[in-house]
Amino acid sequence: MSSLRSHDDTWDIATSVGSTAVMVAAARAKETDSTDPLIRDPYARVLVSGAGPGMWESFLEDGMQDRIAEADPAGAALFANMLSYQAVRTHFFDRFFAESVEAGIRQVVILASGLDSRAYRLPWPVGTVIYEIDQPKVLEYKSATLAAQGVPATAERREVAIDLRQDWPAALKAAGFDPNRPTAWLAEGLLMYLPAEAQDRLFEQITELSAAGSRVSAEAVRHHDEQRRARMRERWEKMATDLGIERNVDIQELTYNDPGRSDVTDWLNAHGWAASGTVSTDEMRRLGRWVEVAEEDYQDGFSTFVVAERQPAG
Repeated sequence: MSSLRSHDDTWDIATSVGSTAVMVAAARAKETDSTDPLIRDPYARVLVSGAGPGMWESFLEDGMQDRIAEADPAGAALFANMLSYQAVRTHFFDRFFAESVEAGIRQVVILASGLDSRAYRLPWPVGTVIYEIDQPKVLEYKSATLAAQGVPATAERREVAIDLRQDWPAALKAAGFDPNRPTAWLAEGLLMYLPAEAQDRLFEQITELSAAGSRVSAEAVRHHDEQRRARMRERWEKMATDLGIERNVDIQELTYNDPGRSDVTDWLNAHGWAASGTVSTDEMRRLGRWVEVAEEDYQDGFSTFVVAERQPAG
């Protein structure tokens, strides 16, 4: 369980859960600037730049990989996998949206959208409406930052400024969402920040709002051994101290490691969806982005990418 979270906590882009969106954007910026990028996000760096100082700056630092290798050779592999994971995750969900619109879906909902820039960088078909749900300060920061750079959305983008612990379905429908139309839903970088019961409730709400033919994709997490988590935390803290990396957030303190968390694929298959899961490390290997590491249990810390389609009633 998390010790820093409460039922009514809030954040902006540089604090608490909001700061994790900046770190993810920094990883996308790093990948975009690489010699052979798996994904391209031309807006990631500007979104990071406006967030102020933080540990995300280390992701963008030239030579950081070499510095880590000098201090901890095995740690360099861990760091490389961490960055590659973000690229592979983005690539997977980009493909999910491409396949969804190819199937005719024109209504999209991105839950806890953070600094997701898909509404600005993907080639959406005419008539696509994208609803982004997140806390007000997070949405305000992204839209204001990109507007200042003259960046237009590539689809009709509608902000739904509300916490997912509140009545977000009502707010979504008030923004124009039509539950009778097939929808493509995304829960990326979200479920680990929800308690187990809140995760189940989220998918219940998605199911209630999904017409037949709707699709959902999610980054699914599971309960992890607390001793393994402690070992990984100690390793990252030592690495950060040795390299002088600023630590303004502890992700483990923001997440919920609930032992009773549902398996998302199983839950969806039992509630009117046809779902399948791809283990993220398998996807990383398929794309040539996995670095073998000595820690036998390290890959257990990675997630499963789930894709499901809503089946007709009856």
